[in-house]
Amino acid sequence: MSRVADIRAALSAVIDPELRRPITELGMVGEINDASGETTVQIKLTVAGCPAADRIQRDVEAAIATVVDGAVVNMSVMSKIERDELKANLLGGRAARSNPFGADTLTRVFLIGSGKGGVGKSSLTANIAVALAAQGLRVGLVDADIFGFSIPGQLGITDKPTRLDEMILPPVAHGVKVISIGMFLDDNKPVAWRGPMLHRAVEQFLVDVYWGDLDFLLVDLPPGTGDVAISLGQLLPTAKTIVVTTPQVAAAEVAERSGSVGLQTGQSVFGVIENMSWLEQPNGERLEIFGSGGGQAVADRLTKLSGLDVALLAQVPMSVTLREGSDAGAPVVLSHPDDSAAQVILKVAKNIANEPLGLAGRRLKLSL
Repeated sequence: MSRVADIRAALSAVIDPELRRPITELGMVGEINDASGETTVQIKLTVAGCPAADRIQRDVEAAIATVVDGAVVNMSVMSKIERDELKANLLGGRAARSNPFGADTLTRVFLIGSGKGGVGKSSLTANIAVALAAQGLRVGLVDADIFGFSIPGQLGITDKPTRLDEMILPPVAHGVKVISIGMFLDDNKPVAWRGPMLHRAVEQFLVDVYWGDLDFLLVDLPPGTGDVAISLGQLLPTAKTIVVTTPQVAAAEVAERSGSVGLQTGQSVFGVIENMSWLEQPNGERLEIFGSGGGQAVADRLTKLSGLDVALLAQVPMSVTLREGSDAGAPVVLSHPDDSAAQVILKVAKNIANEPLGLAGRRLKLSL
């Protein structure tokens, strides 16, 4: 094998941070010249101003150094023809601007909702997504809470999505691909949209974003039973719903409606998570600040409505560490996995990961 071939082989280990594929498969490696005593390597970024440019260059230089010292790396940008070839490669034969999570998807989709805000739904969603990715699974996360988006902050994301012409490349945090309306706004501006614009936004999150092949897609729904929940129910026909509530009876009654909307749009209810179940005291006693029984009450009621067994998946205790991690963009399941709340969330993620993929009536994507 020539040294040029050795260099190309070394570069196959360099993964594009946004596309999560080797740069050699993406057409990003240009000419490799090893003549005249000098080695030069051309790397083609997808777009000018690529936010991952510095990281890619560092990884490329480190990979080449395993083969030859003192190589020169020249960074350039793909031509339009090369970008078109890349997009066709990424789509894999799928039509542009089509929904990859339709009725024949092999991605397991979970809509995580609540009857009202303030129950910790987004914190749980972010941590479950990170916990799934930590198991080696390919995970995407849609922050569909258009008016109250918080996922970017909870995951410590400050990068903007990269636009590859009409295709949007989502930032990746802790191994999770993430999209949120908050990534397109400046200075924490409020969103004041009505139904059609909300539908267009959530549809764009699905059809214009390059998700690649995902094992799981989690969707952080806005609280309540509004336009976004209905639109996503229609766009994600295979999704299952997870309802988040607190032990408080009033919160549980409202949470029941969130699960009911999913049943009306064709989603089954995967289960209920009761958050802020108790505050553990120094002496080991549990202080039930918000009462008790709300989570089980929601699960029982949704069991009657659906005709199927709806389980209370978990009771998550109140945790200062969980709150601090959410504020700092450091998911507690990674930063403090021994925390009592983190332990429960990790068990929920394992439960979700073990959920079998229903293939009845699905068209499998097989090649001969």
